[in-house]
Amino acid sequence: MTRQEATAGTTAVSVADVLDAVLALHGDALARVIAASGFLLDGIAVRDRSTEVTEGAQLDVLPPFAGG
Repeated sequence: MTRQEATAGTTAVSVADVLDAVLALHGDALARVIAASGFLLDGIAVRDRSTEVTEGAQLDVLPPFAGG
């Protein structure tokens, strides 16, 4: 999903906005993973989901995994 698809009609987009758009497409199973995941925005850890996601930014979801 592109940022444009996730955020059609909006100007400022947050990490939460992107996650909400993705979860709307993929449902409860992914919601459980997202709830326990960490996030990187352009390679920098993000804990505040109100952080703005700029055009062309890369948001990585780091699901929980053993040993980490």
